[in-house]
Amino acid sequence: MSLDPTADQRLFQTTTRDFLAATVPLDTVRALAAPDAEFDRDWWRRGVELGWTTPLVPESLGGGAVSDAPLADLALIAEEFGRACAPGPLVTGNAALAGLLRSAGDFTRVIGEVVDGASIVVWAHYEPDAGFVARRVDTVATEAGAGLRLSGAKDRVEYGAEADLLLVDAQGPAGPVQVLVATDAPGVTITPTWTLDAVRHTATVTFDNVEISPEAVVHREPADAAAAVETQLLIASALSASEMTGATAHAFEVTVQWMFDRYSFGRPLASYQALKHRAADMATTLEACRATSWAAAHSFGSDPAASGGQPDTAAAVGTAKSFVGGSTGPIVQECVQLHGGLGVTWEHDMHLFLRRVTLGRALYGTPAEHRRRLTDLLEAS
Repeated sequence: MSLDPTADQRLFQTTTRDFLAATVPLDTVRALAAPDAEFDRDWWRRGVELGWTTPLVPESLGGGAVSDAPLADLALIAEEFGRACAPGPLVTGNAALAGLLRSAGDFTRVIGEVVDGASIVVWAHYEPDAGFVARRVDTVATEAGAGLRLSGAKDRVEYGAEADLLLVDAQGPAGPVQVLVATDAPGVTITPTWTLDAVRHTATVTFDNVEISPEAVVHREPADAAAAVETQLLIASALSASEMTGATAHAFEVTVQWMFDRYSFGRPLASYQALKHRAADMATTLEACRATSWAAAHSFGSDPAASGGQPDTAAAVGTAKSFVGGSTGPIVQECVQLHGGLGVTWEHDMHLFLRRVTLGRALYGTPAEHRRRLTDLLEAS
């Protein structure tokens, strides 16, 4: 495995970095945090044109990756989202796409619209008062003729209020199922919820006897649905680890520059040995975050939607999400402290990155949840 992105991947990454810097600088991110700020669908569509939804999708469906490791391509974009504290359903949208791509049904039109940016599909997985990898699913899909009828609730649905379609995990008559639900369908109620991140929106979604046509059942067989959920969990976790790494890298770079610019007793902060040691520890841990998240993204191979359930991939992703989730928060906290009193003010941008990594730690499996999964893998091997 190469530790360096290819030339095409670097171009893919820098194009997104330049676009985010031009369209959502941190002043704009702050403005988007206002309660009345709306998600800019046109902005998302312009970003999608850069390839944010294409790597996992085969060329025959309008997608295409820039390397033989599609999830690594996406991980580079997720890293840039973290560096910019950018809005948008990058993680949840691509996780939902992976579920649709595994389906035996015909979702060509839906996938095409998502790839074009005409529609937004997100994954509705979390159950109220339950963790990400919890086995309990209280959302129920009962038989209703040839289709199903959906009842229950999902929370922590990223960009649920902005989405057009929800890929919903539910408990069917014989086991797990996945269904595709339009957000404006009768019986669907969406309530936006507050999150610590300034622009990473979530929502609670309730389903009151929502009718699901046979064509909207993505995975009816329990084994297929369970495999899709596992793949989506790993993809979302891997991308989340990359996003946290990007946010932390930017916070660290800003802090190092501050240490050279800020003088104390006639000397720059960077000249003090104790602070050098702290910065060296942070840099070492950050490199480990990069290595584990990059290894996790590469572990999916050339077909992430098909290979997400492999034990090696599950181990790599669990290692990355648990390590990055447990390490990035303390690094950014150190960055805040090294800025002194300025770092804890609302006017300074450091809190935006701390918010991003703190929410990233909680979403798509906490470090504790992923460590338990790693223990299960070890016991099964």
